[in-house]
Amino acid sequence: MADLTLAPQRPGEPSAEGWDALRDEPGPDTVRCLGLYAKLTAGVSVVSALDAGGRPTGMTVSALTSLSARPPLLLACLRTGARTLTALRHQGAFAISVLTEDQRPGASRFADPSVPPAARFDGVPVQHVLGLPVLADALAWAVCVVQDVRPYGDHHAVVGRVRALAVNGGRPLLWHDRAFHALT
Repeated sequence: MADLTLAPQRPGEPSAEGWDALRDEPGPDTVRCLGLYAKLTAGVSVVSALDAGGRPTGMTVSALTSLSARPPLLLACLRTGARTLTALRHQGAFAISVLTEDQRPGASRFADPSVPPAARFDGVPVQHVLGLPVLADALAWAVCVVQDVRPYGDHHAVVGRVRALAVNGGRPLLWHDRAFHALT
């Protein structure tokens, strides 16, 4: 790794040697990045959609955030190649279910790639809102139409315009240091 303290410069301004530390530094390797990302605490949600055959599909995500209140937009990051990403792109709509600390088993099931998509919903109370499956016992949920989908590295950023939502009581399920946690 280069010594970035030798040539003070403003970001984007090449040094006397023509080297821009901010843009030319190769950055840390994947393992170190994942170590940093593990320290980011996030709420846990399930993104759901209907596949081309009208069957429900869903996956656990921890990369979900509000993007705008006017218009109401949410941003979710889904792994490239995920069936749920394919389904929401095809359908042009998806749902978000923000999970409670009591929904840890469901979060694990929706994150397990060995569980078939439709089987992830087995035994999970679901309601259909505007045709999409939302987890009935969720802390909150939203149904969105796809506003934009863009690839970034090994994930896609999905922006959804909220069309319906509900907020319920409970305590959130959290993801931190590669494990589920509850507020204390």
